[in-house]
Amino acid sequence: MLRITEIKLPLNHTLSDLESTILYRLNITLDKFIRFQVFRQGHDARKRDAIFMVYTVDVEVKNEAEILASLVDDPRISVTPNTHYQLVTHSKGIEKTRPIVIGSGPCGILATLILAQMGFNPIMLERGKSVRERTKDSFALWRKRVFNAESNVQFGEGGAGTFSDGKLYTQIKDPNHYGRKVLEEFVKAGAPPEILHLSKPHIGTFRLVSMVEAMRATIESLGGEIRFEQRVDDILIENGQVQGVRLTSGEIIDSSHVVLAIGHSARDTFSMLQKNGVYMEAKPFSMGFRIEHPQSMIDQCRFGQNAGHKLLGAADYKLVHHCKNGRSVYSFCMCPGGTVVAATSEEGHVVTNGMSQYSRNERNANSAIVVGISPEMDYPQHVLAGVDLQRHWERQAFLLGGEDYAAPAQLVGDFLADRPSTAFGIVQPSYTPSVKLGSLRSALPDYAIDAITEALPAFDKNIKGFAMHDALLTGVETRTSSPIRIKRNEKFQSLNTVGLFPAGEGAGYAGGILSAAIDGIKVAEAVARAMQE
Repeated sequence: MLRITEIKLPLNHTLSDLESTILYRLNITLDKFIRFQVFRQGHDARKRDAIFMVYTVDVEVKNEAEILASLVDDPRISVTPNTHYQLVTHSKGIEKTRPIVIGSGPCGILATLILAQMGFNPIMLERGKSVRERTKDSFALWRKRVFNAESNVQFGEGGAGTFSDGKLYTQIKDPNHYGRKVLEEFVKAGAPPEILHLSKPHIGTFRLVSMVEAMRATIESLGGEIRFEQRVDDILIENGQVQGVRLTSGEIIDSSHVVLAIGHSARDTFSMLQKNGVYMEAKPFSMGFRIEHPQSMIDQCRFGQNAGHKLLGAADYKLVHHCKNGRSVYSFCMCPGGTVVAATSEEGHVVTNGMSQYSRNERNANSAIVVGISPEMDYPQHVLAGVDLQRHWERQAFLLGGEDYAAPAQLVGDFLADRPSTAFGIVQPSYTPSVKLGSLRSALPDYAIDAITEALPAFDKNIKGFAMHDALLTGVETRTSSPIRIKRNEKFQSLNTVGLFPAGEGAGYAGGILSAAIDGIKVAEAVARAMQE
């Protein structure tokens, strides 16, 4: 098949318009055309009153080589690459131990699935509960202020990504098309087939729950084992080689190949690894607030007269501002038509995150507005100092909120004028259990407050109304990424611990559902190769 990129058509085009454009681009008549399929569909909304749909299509034609040769000078036409995933090996059935995967987020699930497909009968250990049980526990915090330290938005089957917008796109390079494998497995598990061709696919929380359950069933049918409420308290290491793990119950599971897919909030596990001498480094991360606007305002600003068009859906945005004090402020994890959620994993802390359902039809848009933090500039040079910094501001948010898991909040107009808020405007908070209005000036370091104060009016120049008085800031957002990196070598193993495979967001090698899942595939392949050396 031939792949054609950058086909632009107006919003109200027809299928016949797309087909005619394909024939024109290939310079062929209908008798040489067999069929086409859309590989990627997106939109170009840089000019809101002249929005175009943008397609990449794969076309089957007669005399393909002849047609391609006649178009050799057009870089937008090429042979369709083979995106079919091939397992790198299969178990010989002589391995002495089974591989262990710690963590059941996107990275852990894909690592376990690939190992199971290769016949290695992996064991996945998850400290939290199954996805439906952890959903009940998360709702208990949101609705009743009842917190469970082992089963929450961060811990449990599906990982932190389960309670998110379910974004399935990434900017990482993917020459081996691992991302396609991830999306195909998600579709098999019940995700909408459109995620295979949309340029910015998403799933939403409720659909992610059933998908995770389906993937669990597939893993178990292939010989994998999944154990919930099984926290790993220690990794057993002798002479620089992994020997197994010890659970909270005292049980020891022998294994010479352990995947660490622990997520960015497994702070006790970070401490355990440091105690065991596993090489880690502090890395940059970001902190800030969640901001909420009316979704209708964002739609109007981004799409103009085309707001509400069925092909466009709820509008998103991506913003960045470089401040005079040397800081960068940017939007993160934007959730169109979503809600702000309580996402702490520790008692007596307040952490915010964003979540959307598949429909994205809630009244507010929200995103994190965060400031870059680095170990060189902002905290002492010891490996877990970033964790200490996160904890400090999460505890401060808990205090500012009234010490009952309410989150501190302030209207943007009041924040910019440096006066406490006393009443909501047109933007009603979506965060539960509740928010407490006041001042956020003491909710983050002064340099972060100064940077956000400068950035909000700058963002207003891109999206008119972004700095509107009634927009709402809710604090704090601290879990943008892991504050540490568990460094690994070219074989995906720890620099100083053979058989330990750091992976995903917690190890500092991914950011988001898709990139974490892709990393899980890469690590699974590395484990399989190592087991057969």
